[in-house]
Amino acid sequence: MKEIICDSAYFGISISIFIYFISTKIRNKTKNEFLNPLLLTIIFVIIILIVFDIDYEIYNSSAKYLSYLLTPATVCLSVPLYKQLELLKKNLKAVIIGITSGVIASLGSILVLSFLFGLSHVEYITLLPKSITTAIGIDISQELGGIPTITVAAIVLTGNLGNAIATSICKLFKIKEPIAVGLAIGTSSHAIGTSKALEMGEVEGAMSSLSIAVAGLLTVVFASIFAMFL
Repeated sequence: MKEIICDSAYFGISISIFIYFISTKIRNKTKNEFLNPLLLTIIFVIIILIVFDIDYEIYNSSAKYLSYLLTPATVCLSVPLYKQLELLKKNLKAVIIGITSGVIASLGSILVLSFLFGLSHVEYITLLPKSITTAIGIDISQELGGIPTITVAAIVLTGNLGNAIATSICKLFKIKEPIAVGLAIGTSSHAIGTSKALEMGEVEGAMSSLSIAVAGLLTVVFASIFAMFL
């Protein structure tokens, strides 16, 4: 039975979409911010593969096609930004300074923590692109000599954490300005965090969408510089 299921060309895609659907229902039912559908899907898929002794390559042979949708999905985030174009022009200076500060803070925190925990150079540069979208983060990690698979894990974890605690952090520090909220979420937790920003409002979603692209480009530049610090 297992062989028949695994041999299906749609096995990976089907199980991923089905579990994500169930995870979304769980999140909506519990209203718990930490039960992020993407995180739950990852956990449930891992459990299924282990319990039924299914090789990851078999699962990934069809599930990998879902990743092809990542680029067009990211491009679609430009729609809310276009709707808030006038607002962006009025606050362009603040937006640029905010995103730049966020990128430097992200890279700087990795540098400090690497010193504190005694990470090697390879481990350090592997974690540098943690706050940007996966497509760019993998390329940066490979270019600098890091470990791309761990980089992906760090990016997913960062995004899910940002998605889960974004609302609480904004309330804690009394950040109410929509532009500031959007920039903070997008710069720190890329596309996964942006999904939360879109839930919070159109302005938050637009600014977060912008942050993904700009933060990615700035990280490409600054990561090469920070890589020399350790």
